[in-house]
Amino acid sequence: MQLNSMELQGYRNYESVKLATEGGVNIFIGPNAQGKTNLLEAIHVLSLTKSHRTSKDKELIGWNQTAAVIRAQMRRKIGDVSLELQLSAQGKKAKVNGLEQRKLSSFVGTLNVVLFAPEDLDIVKGAPGVRRRFMDMEIGQVHPGYLYDMQQYQKILQQRNNYLKSTDVHRASPQMIDVWNEQLATVGVKMMQKRKNFIVHLQKWAEKIHSGITGGTEHFTVEYKPSFGTSAGMDDQDQSSLFEQFMIKLTQGKEQEFRRGMTLTGPHRDDLGFAINGKDVQSFGSQGQQRTAALSLKLAELELMHEEIGEYPLLLLDDVLSELDQNRQTQLIETFQSRVQTFITTTGLESVNMARLKDASIFHVKDGKLLR
Repeated sequence: MQLNSMELQGYRNYESVKLATEGGVNIFIGPNAQGKTNLLEAIHVLSLTKSHRTSKDKELIGWNQTAAVIRAQMRRKIGDVSLELQLSAQGKKAKVNGLEQRKLSSFVGTLNVVLFAPEDLDIVKGAPGVRRRFMDMEIGQVHPGYLYDMQQYQKILQQRNNYLKSTDVHRASPQMIDVWNEQLATVGVKMMQKRKNFIVHLQKWAEKIHSGITGGTEHFTVEYKPSFGTSAGMDDQDQSSLFEQFMIKLTQGKEQEFRRGMTLTGPHRDDLGFAINGKDVQSFGSQGQQRTAALSLKLAELELMHEEIGEYPLLLLDDVLSELDQNRQTQLIETFQSRVQTFITTTGLESVNMARLKDASIFHVKDGKLLR
């Protein structure tokens, strides 16, 4: 998979810019607040129709602009593909090869990316929400239907929470609660099973990559931790039995949920666990081990996506090389070198191991403009 060119109009601080990219490594260099990250964000938005930095599409539209447009020409195994995504107050319009897509889920997955930014180091040591987002974004790229399930789940969850907040447990309608419970469990079970399957495959690659980085001295494991039961227990459960277990947990927690005004069971409370040589990395791992674990997960994403779709996605490295020591940076470069088209942002080349990079194209970014 290769991005050949990209054009932005009215996107963030880019009034109009065209970028002709190269295969291999592309480096965007310049001071902070010039628009380097905006370029990587635009590629990410073109992949998933949403930003990794904000949930508000209006923030992607430039000052005094009524719409933002991202166009790109890319090459896949199936041939050349043109993409266009327009963002405005009226919503999103997406086109593939000039044909408007009735559903965004039909657009998502045409361009695949793996993004690695400094905040991704928090996948291991940060809050559970960071890890849930990590799962959601990656699963959604290879299984676009998952994003629809996730959106439906969030709508049901919000409606259920609003009811819990506005109604006393003694005045609540049992029939109404039963309706919310059934809807939540129906969609939630689909999400849980996809998450479990994703982590099983991710674990295989992450373990192998982590062993290579550490010279075989560390054994790395990743575990899906659902909000009820265990991921191991899910192996023996079909969808109907998992649904029944979900419904039981919702019923058992009814009084506590009304007291707190929120839903306490479901995928929105899931987490991941990481261990090195059997010890919890989040609690007992050194900073170096936590960073190696995060790097292993990101590199595992590349291999997992290659396994799922038959070609490597684009790799976006947003000011992350300066956060990695020489060993981890070298491991990262050697992984994507000559295999994965990569886009890097940095404030200076002194933080990049240029001796390891071959034929990197360098673009200077200043005030929303690109210079070679």
